[in-house]
Amino acid sequence: MGHGAASEAGIQVPLPSNGRAGYAQTSAALTVWKKTEELAFLGEVSCVPLQQALRHLQTAFTNYFAGRAKYPRSKSRKKSRASAEYTRSAFKWRGGTLTLAKMSQPLKIVWSRPLPEGAEPSTVTVSRDSANRWFVSILCVDTVAPPDSVDQVVGKTRLVRENQTVVIEDLNVRNMTKNHYLARAISDAAWRHRRTMLEYKRDRYGRDLVVVDRWFPSTKTCSNCGTITETLPLKVRKWKCACGMVHDRDINAARYVLAAGLAVSACGASVRPQWESS
Repeated sequence: MGHGAASEAGIQVPLPSNGRAGYAQTSAALTVWKKTEELAFLGEVSCVPLQQALRHLQTAFTNYFAGRAKYPRSKSRKKSRASAEYTRSAFKWRGGTLTLAKMSQPLKIVWSRPLPEGAEPSTVTVSRDSANRWFVSILCVDTVAPPDSVDQVVGKTRLVRENQTVVIEDLNVRNMTKNHYLARAISDAAWRHRRTMLEYKRDRYGRDLVVVDRWFPSTKTCSNCGTITETLPLKVRKWKCACGMVHDRDINAARYVLAAGLAVSACGASVRPQWESS
């Protein structure tokens, strides 16, 4: 925006000997632009987002001249988000409220999630999409306490070391996150990352990792008698089989996935859904 507006106003940016204007030149020019009648509106907002835009511009051209990226292009006003980036000196964060520079009152925000306890915001980005909706994203600095010293391995490494066979289900995480009620919880669980780590540790320790087919009806199949319940909506967390056994759907699914995986490990049995083979 700065270069385009400056050109229209007939303002020239002094260039160094190499002919390339860096952040030092454009930042100095920004001060001059604010004093002109055509670009006086730049003084109505905090200088920090403007300076950050110039820094991003310099990074883009640096990558271009180094051969790491294509020539920078102006963003489309219709297809891209307009955004402003505020560093720590340009906003106040007090008691869960956010006040930007040159604003007298905090923003009215509906937070999607609370900040981690003890985390301090370092950068705030305010953006607007093509539908004229406003968003705020916060980059935080979170101090992670060092874990207690333990003699035994924990987590995925312990799981792989203490078990010859580990069984997981082949979940289609991408499709599952299309459910906006569950998307955040699924993303936070990082299921794909867990599988990747298990595959890596399987190869490292020489264990078996069995992946059960995603269409295998593990949730609806009774782990006691093998009967498949025809319908089992997601809202039903516990159900009773015809054999009288009461199941927690997740625990039952885990038991059946384990049994199916062990069958594969032992004799190469199929774990395709029973109703598909009939």
